Amino acid sequence: MTQVPSLTARGLPPRRRSPARALAWTGGAALLAAAVAAAAVGFGGNGTGTAAATRTPPATAKVTRTTLTETRTVDGTLGYGDTLTVTGKSQGTITWLPGEGTTITRGHGVYSVDADRRPLLYGTMPLYRTLEDGVEGKDVELLERNLDKLGYTGFDVDGEFTWATREAVEDWQDDLGLDVTGKVQPGDVVVADGPIRVADLKKALGDSANGAVLTATGTTRQVLVNLDVADEHLVRKGMKATVELPDGTEVNGRITGVGKVATETGTGNDTSATVEVKVSVSGLKKSYDAAPVDVTIVSEQRKDVLAVPVGALFALAEGGYGVQVVEGSATRYAAVETGMFADGRVEVTGVQEGTTVAVPK
Repeated sequence: MTQVPSLTARGLPPRRRSPARALAWTGGAALLAAAVAAAAVGFGGNGTGTAAATRTPPATAKVTRTTLTETRTVDGTLGYGDTLTVTGKSQGTITWLPGEGTTITRGHGVYSVDADRRPLLYGTMPLYRTLEDGVEGKDVELLERNLDKLGYTGFDVDGEFTWATREAVEDWQDDLGLDVTGKVQPGDVVVADGPIRVADLKKALGDSANGAVLTATGTTRQVLVNLDVADEHLVRKGMKATVELPDGTEVNGRITGVGKVATETGTGNDTSATVEVKVSVSGLKKSYDAAPVDVTIVSEQRKDVLAVPVGALFALAEGGYGVQVVEGSATRYAAVETGMFADGRVEVTGVQEGTTVAVPK
């Protein structure tokens, strides 16, 4: 009988684990190394054979048709996403601040300076100049779009600050109780890409209005995962995930974004490169503002395949793997090709559905 090399010698090294974080997973070559019988079985001839059973196998299983699913479980943090710092850009004194956890929507005050509210506008660029008659550009369009959404009319949303835009601004300022100037200074408003939730106050009543006033986030809870770049290929936008909360309950999730820039984390030799993965969650019933969670991602799935328990595999002296087929009081060995491993089972070809195989203990 030919000596069979070890699994490591045959090119199946143990899977590398991230030094920064343990990565739980099901299926794969590690299960194969643990389950395949140590003694090699030789066929001789055409690779199949029959032998009288000297004793009944300790356990058997059927070759079944099933769906195999491989998952990865990684650490995540439940929260409200990236943090925005709201910075005051005018002289004066802070006279009103919202409470932490408050949600602020378009047109409503974010904070007050000298009793004048600084309203929130939606957009993706900050105001950097005075908006007044004759000015044109994307910042003017941002202002006009917000005025239109707030119900002001009589102007076109076209990026041109005309007399009609000025009249709408004056009406808006009057409704807010501000000085009616028909102009908008960069420090008069706060711009964010949508509703914000106040996270932390950086100023107190009576403080100078210049500098960081508060930090805020979006209003939708989501999970952030720092995923090892070696596993980046396993995830894509739109993929489903399961999120386990600290109390053990599970909610549905979906990957909404995969970062394009890798970040190195850790110190010294204990470092790893990760990318940020964003996961939206649904069905949350508890008011967790922030919490560590486990995120399980379906990394691979094989439908309608034949499978046996991993423990049914034997290493063959001729190379490859086989199973011990049980036929009444006799057994024989059959070579199989292996495919995906998951949940303690392995995809096989070379045997028929319903075949009984031995599962040594």
